[in-house]
Amino acid sequence: MSPARRAETTTTSLLLVDDHAMFRAGIKALLEAEDRFDVVGEAASGEEAIDRVRELRPDVVVMDLSMPGTNGLEATRRIAALGYETRVLILTVHAEEEYLVPVIDAGASGYLTKSSADRDLVEALKVVGRGEVFLPPHATSLLLKRYRTEDDGPGLKELSSREQEVLTLTAEGFSSREIGEKLFISPKTVDTYRSRIMEKLGLNHRSELVKFALKTGLLRDV
Repeated sequence: MSPARRAETTTTSLLLVDDHAMFRAGIKALLEAEDRFDVVGEAASGEEAIDRVRELRPDVVVMDLSMPGTNGLEATRRIAALGYETRVLILTVHAEEEYLVPVIDAGASGYLTKSSADRDLVEALKVVGRGEVFLPPHATSLLLKRYRTEDDGPGLKELSSREQEVLTLTAEGFSSREIGEKLFISPKTVDTYRSRIMEKLGLNHRSELVKFALKTGLLRDV
C-alpha cells in the first residue's frame, strides 16, 4: 500500500469537548459511520479537556468555545502549549467573524460552525487529521484584515521559490498529496519542505503558516 493510501486509511483518534452531553452524543453518532474515526474520549469543560488530552493524546480535539469555567479558546491555547501532536478543530455556534482570528492565534487547526457540521464535519476532520488547516469559505478575507499589516519576524527572503510554492498551496488548504501532484514531487517531499519552512520561520504550528502567507501576501483575498 502506498504512503498516500495509508494516510487515507489511518484511523484518527478524537476527543469530543462540549458541555452538552446530547450534542456530544449526536456528533459521536454522526462519526460512527466513518471507519476512519475513533472517539476515544469526551469532556464537558475546557479544564477536563486539557486533562483528557494529557491522558489520551488524541489526534484531534473537537472543541466547543462556550463552556463554563475554562472556555474553549483558553483550553485550545493551553493544549497547543503542551507541545503534543494533538490538533484542535473548533466546532461552535459562533460565526467566523467573531472568533476565527482568536482561535487561529490560540493554535487551532480549524474552525467550523455547528450549523454546517452535518455537511462539513467529516471533511474538516480529514483535513485536520492530516495535520493541515481547515478554514471556512470566507476565512481568507477575515484573516487578511488581521494579518496584512503585521511585519515582524523572518520574511519571504528566508524561503526558496519551491518552499514559497509549498507554503502557498498549504495555506490554500491543499493536502500533501494534492501539492505533490501539482508540483510533481512526492507527498513525503512536501512534508519535508513544510518542516523546513516551519524551522526557517520559527513556527510551531501549521496554522501559523496560514498567518504568515497572509501577512506576506502569498495568500490573497479572492
